[in-house]
Amino acid sequence: MNKEQKLVEECKNADTLPKITATLSRLLSEGYSIWTDGTLYNVKHLVDKTSGIKIEIFGKEHAPPHFHVSRGDIDASFTIESCQHLVGNIGNREKKLIEFWYEQSRETLIKIWNETRPTDCPVGPIRPPE
Repeated sequence: MNKEQKLVEECKNADTLPKITATLSRLLSEGYSIWTDGTLYNVKHLVDKTSGIKIEIFGKEHAPPHFHVSRGDIDASFTIESCQHLVGNIGNREKKLIEFWYEQSRETLIKIWNETRPTDCPVGPIRPPE
């Protein structure tokens, strides 16, 4: 059961006002939206956040599979398969640190990308390295 399905179950099983309020709060604050077919999906998945830096993967994305890095002075995208800098502003030092982080986190990024693909996403899953 994925996290969207779990949240739907929490909504269905909430039997007190505080519980239904808590589920609505999660829906409104954690990046959820509704597809045209009425199913719940997460618009973005926060991979990591530390020292003000956010690493995000969005649900319905364009090719190539990529992740976003943002902080006050950074707003850039990188491919998941090779960490190639696609677009955005980032300093050389920060880029090298992200590349280092990527080498340690690549498998997790692939896993998160694959787990967060909605059924109508134009970009499918990534095959893990063999």
